[in-house]
Amino acid sequence: MQYRTLGRTGVQVSSLALGAMNFGRIGRTTQDEATAIVDAALEAGINLIDTADMYSAGESEEMVGKAIAGRRDDIVLATKASMPMGDERNHRGGSRRWLVTELDNSLRRLGVDHVDLYQIHRWDPSTSDEETLSALTDLQRAGKIRYFGSSTFPAYRIVQAQWAAREYHLSRYVTEQPSYSILQRGIETHVLPVTEQYGLGVLVWSPLAAGWLSGAVREGKEITTSRSAFMPQRFDTAIPSNRARLDAVEQLAKLADEAGLTMIQLALGFVTAHPAVTSALIGPRTLDHLHSQLAAAHIVLSADVLDAIDAIVAPGTDLAAHEKHDTPPSLLDPSLRRR
Repeated sequence: MQYRTLGRTGVQVSSLALGAMNFGRIGRTTQDEATAIVDAALEAGINLIDTADMYSAGESEEMVGKAIAGRRDDIVLATKASMPMGDERNHRGGSRRWLVTELDNSLRRLGVDHVDLYQIHRWDPSTSDEETLSALTDLQRAGKIRYFGSSTFPAYRIVQAQWAAREYHLSRYVTEQPSYSILQRGIETHVLPVTEQYGLGVLVWSPLAAGWLSGAVREGKEITTSRSAFMPQRFDTAIPSNRARLDAVEQLAKLADEAGLTMIQLALGFVTAHPAVTSALIGPRTLDHLHSQLAAAHIVLSADVLDAIDAIVAPGTDLAAHEKHDTPPSLLDPSLRRR
């Protein structure tokens, strides 16, 4: 396992981190299975575990808490808030009212007295940066969180939040958690240059592109991944963007084979090769999934392989741009761009 400094915090984290989104009903993972995955990940040298309040409506946090009981101090523990937690309109977002309440809920579910990294899961356009940063700063001073970060923020919102922290003399976001893979490289254009400028740690999610880069998706083979079962439109190869992804996957599979690598090793080796990236979040549902991803922990791709990837998917290119999660709201809602 390789280790890197998380931004400017001085905290050392593994280059592969364990994402717990699949713990619970989302991934149909039992407590025993989740504990076995955590055990194996820690034994392999992973020391960062990332979850969120909304993963299986809190079940993921509960499972992580039980799995790490008795060894909390050896783990960099991260969770997230701001996504809806039920139908109540104020049980979401970045307001002080909600974050103070929901952090206590997360601590209770996790069975700990603090988390190392508390992340705003998505930018909340209805709440000012000052409101959110002020609440997070107070929670940090109270000892309930050590650091805080953002997740899937557009580049301009990362900059704005850094400015607001300085303007109002508040603590700042020290990490960003964006989506990044060989097939979705758009963050190379704006987000990663900004995180490098501000010295943010970067924890990337979906490095296997929702299973497209797992080796399970190939030309002429029925797509039976768990993600395709509940998001079939993202795997329908009659759709041009999906066709483009499949064409790229076939070229990448040939490249991986020539380099003596699995598709997973190629995909994870690619994202961890970027100097702005601290860790790649892997989200296994089973021990077999975990072991296939851990096989990439030592992989360092050569310049020739990275050049070949660039020739298949150009730097800064998203092959499925409509699936991005950091698109400005005005591009999605016509009423926001019309007087």
